[in-house]
Amino acid sequence: MEKTRVLVLYYSMYGHIEALAREVAAGAAEVEGVEVVVKRVPELIPEERARQIGVKLDQEAPIATVDELPEYDAIIVGTPTRFGNMAAQMRNFWDQTGPLWAKGALIGKVGSVFTATATQHGGQESTILSVHTTLLHHGMIVVGVPFSCAELTQIDEVAGGSPYGAGTITGGDGSRMPSEVERRIARFQGRYVAEVAHRLKVGRLQAQEARN
Repeated sequence: MEKTRVLVLYYSMYGHIEALAREVAAGAAEVEGVEVVVKRVPELIPEERARQIGVKLDQEAPIATVDELPEYDAIIVGTPTRFGNMAAQMRNFWDQTGPLWAKGALIGKVGSVFTATATQHGGQESTILSVHTTLLHHGMIVVGVPFSCAELTQIDEVAGGSPYGAGTITGGDGSRMPSEVERRIARFQGRYVAEVAHRLKVGRLQAQEARN
């Protein structure tokens, strides 16, 4: 049987989402029969300005294209918040998916989202929901993080993450990188999404074989 393909698609300005993307991908890769690809969306800030404001330009992940999205069974989106919404770079990428929407190319695929905010109450859930709207318009099956992820109920330390998706808190100056708790939630999300996508793919293939 062909492998279930999972794309971790992210935008990271200072490296926080990039770090979570690695954890999400690692979790997804734990699922047997799953192939994981990590890519990022293009930067929109001019390079000279990006260097002035400290944008992390040495990220290893290749740039994704809109046309390749139908090749995947699941797409896990990572974006930092911008005033409670997805970053413009991620919005711009999805705004180019109109032709895919017109063909129904993403209908039935699994979608999930993770994020980062500067503060504990900086809009993690609203940012994730802003991406959910787009995924739902594409007919995708939206998956979050169920409370079987024990870290969601921990209250002994401040941490990002919710039933909507994994998250990290960066601090106002961006100096805080994802904690171990946040990384575990991200790995859980990747693994869970991959499991759901794989089960759906296997079920569809079995149903197709039964019809034939």
